[in-house]
Amino acid sequence: MSWNVYYTEKAENDLRGIYEYIAYSLFVPLTAKKQVTAIMEEISKLDENPLRFPVYKKEPWKSRGLRFFPVNNYMIFYLPYEDEKTVTIIRIMYGGRNVEKQLNN
Repeated sequence: MSWNVYYTEKAENDLRGIYEYIAYSLFVPLTAKKQVTAIMEEISKLDENPLRFPVYKKEPWKSRGLRFFPVNNYMIFYLPYEDEKTVTIIRIMYGGRNVEKQLNN
């Protein structure tokens, strides 16, 4: 059974920020497009078996069922809702950032 995947506004802003940083700060727009496309393609695969990735181990996120997976140097954080068969993408962030601080924002 297929799940529906949704992005929060924060996750959409994260994607936009990734693109803008790579395209305008690093001056490589083609790489920016490829990176964002790769992230979105991997996220789209969550429509089948989104429970395959681990639950984030720190509270309060663990008890909420927050899951995550890497795409290149980025971490995708999401919440699966089994009853509704939906996945909500919460954040997309560079793996080297302070994850807890970003999740709490």
